[in-house]
Amino acid sequence: MSSRTRTRRAAGVHTVRIPRQSGRRSDPFVIIVPERPSLTREALGFVGRLLWRFRSALAPTGLSILAFVVASLLHLTAWWSSLVVAPLAAAPLAWLLVMQRRRPARGATFGWRIGLTVLATAAAVWLALAAGFGPLAGPLPLLWLLVSIAAQSVWFFVRPSR
Repeated sequence: MSSRTRTRRAAGVHTVRIPRQSGRRSDPFVIIVPERPSLTREALGFVGRLLWRFRSALAPTGLSILAFVVASLLHLTAWWSSLVVAPLAAAPLAWLLVMQRRRPARGATFGWRIGLTVLATAAAVWLALAAGFGPLAGPLPLLWLLVSIAAQSVWFFVRPSR
């Protein structure tokens, strides 16, 4: 078949030829043939719908990925930004001291406060070190993974349920 008689179409476009109708009712009509999505598109759509459905349950994971990207950008653009971020590591300890002074707690509540303070301090220290040395330097990826898993595990228990 020569290239003059062959029609060129985009990928996935199907042509349906209908014989010409004669008589009184020869109104034109259109047949739409939907394109079948690929298996990859189906899988990505399924994963996307799952992520959207459980977006509140996966908030710490999303924040940890965002922190990884921010640390990468800070390291690439301005390594000295770690000196600005480093004092943030003291903020959770200050929060714990203020909370214990205003509303003293004992037992399980105090344990949760200590745990959250340690987790937030580890995350702030990781952000400062990753901004200065790069998020993939030395043991920083392992620390990022451990903090992310711990935050997601804690969030599983403390997040408001529906």
